[in-house]
Amino acid sequence: MEHNLWLEHCVLDVVSMDTTSWTNVVSMDSTSMTHVVSMDTTFVQEVLDATSRPHLTTLTAIQSNKMVETKSVLSTIGAVAAAAVVMRSIIDDFLPYEIRDYLLSYLHSIFSRRFSLEITMIIEDIVGPKTNEIFEAAQLYIGARTKITSSSSTIPTRLKVRKPDKQLLLSVHQNEEFVDEFQGIEFRWMLHYQHVDESFLRGFRYRFKRMTSRSHAYFFHLTFNKKYIDIVIEKYLPHIIKELELHKQETKTIKLCTINNPENLSYCDLPEVWESISLNHPATFETLAMDSGLKEMILEDLEKFLRRKEFYRCVGKAWKRGYLLYGPPGTGKSSLIAAMANYLNFDVYDLQLNGIKYDFDLRKALLSTANKSITVVEDIDCCIEFNDTDDDGVGDGDGDGGPIKKVTLSGLLNFIDGLWSSCGDERIFIFTTNHKDKLDPALLRPGRMDLHSHMSYCTPCGFKVLAKNYLGINHHELFSDVENLIRETNVTPAEVAQQLMKHNAVDPKLKGLIKFIMQKKEVNNAREKAKKLEDESE
Repeated sequence: MEHNLWLEHCVLDVVSMDTTSWTNVVSMDSTSMTHVVSMDTTFVQEVLDATSRPHLTTLTAIQSNKMVETKSVLSTIGAVAAAAVVMRSIIDDFLPYEIRDYLLSYLHSIFSRRFSLEITMIIEDIVGPKTNEIFEAAQLYIGARTKITSSSSTIPTRLKVRKPDKQLLLSVHQNEEFVDEFQGIEFRWMLHYQHVDESFLRGFRYRFKRMTSRSHAYFFHLTFNKKYIDIVIEKYLPHIIKELELHKQETKTIKLCTINNPENLSYCDLPEVWESISLNHPATFETLAMDSGLKEMILEDLEKFLRRKEFYRCVGKAWKRGYLLYGPPGTGKSSLIAAMANYLNFDVYDLQLNGIKYDFDLRKALLSTANKSITVVEDIDCCIEFNDTDDDGVGDGDGDGGPIKKVTLSGLLNFIDGLWSSCGDERIFIFTTNHKDKLDPALLRPGRMDLHSHMSYCTPCGFKVLAKNYLGINHHELFSDVENLIRETNVTPAEVAQQLMKHNAVDPKLKGLIKFIMQKKEVNNAREKAKKLEDESE
């Protein structure tokens, strides 16, 4: 009887168990399961009938509901898959390729933004009116990294090689991936090329004369993990730009630039405005035949200009400097410009104003000049006749009754000293003229031409420099005769240098120079007498 009571309690406990407890029952060992199985079946049946088995009925109902839910889910998935197959067939048959590509790209962008752990930066070669400095830096950085990367798996299979200046430069070819590592983070670079439809460009050129003439575009894809976005912006990209600056300083060759196609300047991109060659002019301040005091003043002014970047920023001025070199022909104005370029390691832009038609073209040419450069306008008094008489800048005409717009003085001054002057740093403007008195006073005031340097005739100090350059000597018994004649006669350094190149020996050179200066002195005296007589007769 006691055994039956114990079994009754056990059966009631089993029936009242929840799902977790049932799981425990299933996991019982063989001994415990034997005790349950050996129970009096009649007694168990009586207990089950007495309790009407409510929990077993509930468990069966739950299992049945789950089966129904599973069938419903499978039916839904099948219906969606069938609909997708039908939809894809309709899209392939009836939708154009462009629309299909757009829809797929749109869906891909949605899912990639939601589920992808990576982000891709697009770095274009040109942004707005200027070359993208980050693109230029990346191109140089990747080329330099390919030479020092030891792993062959990260080196692109196709590279482009060029030798613009002093050394060979490598760059990655389009659609080639380059893997870089920075602070333990992996970055993937790929150069892409995009062709722009010519018909599309023609439409814009017809409507806007200032539209670009480029029919292609290059851009880098930089791909990395999203969580490193701050490191990329604050450290990685600045590191690449710094590498570009260091490379430019180490390998830079001074360039002499001139306008590529002034007649079609309106249709050119900024990188295509200028064409350049290497400037190998040997002039230095040590070899310049000019007054020593003027030479020291210019050198000191240049040094001060280079050191005062923060000063210009604090006082609210553009970091630029203007020089006016004036004096007779042959006094060394061009040689001084070359010496300044060699001293500063600045490129030189030779701006020919007479080949430019409009103020817009002039501004475009000046905007395309680089920082750390010298912009030169030689013989500004005779290279162009400024037309500021009309408000719209229209001249007299082109001979066929149509008006011609000319470059105006205000257009030039606006870039030198106006709002456009702040578009760039560390720039020098140099104007040269043989006749300072012919220049407009607005061009000469401080802020435009900051330092006026008179390039005079040859002096005894200049002659000694020329003698050292051409003869290789510092003293000679004929030096005193030459210096006395130079003090009394207006002779240019170019004329002295020409005489020193006529003979091989030193004495014939100096004697020939003395003879030349004496003849020039007689000619000058005769001209002065004739002019004096003419003035007296009037």
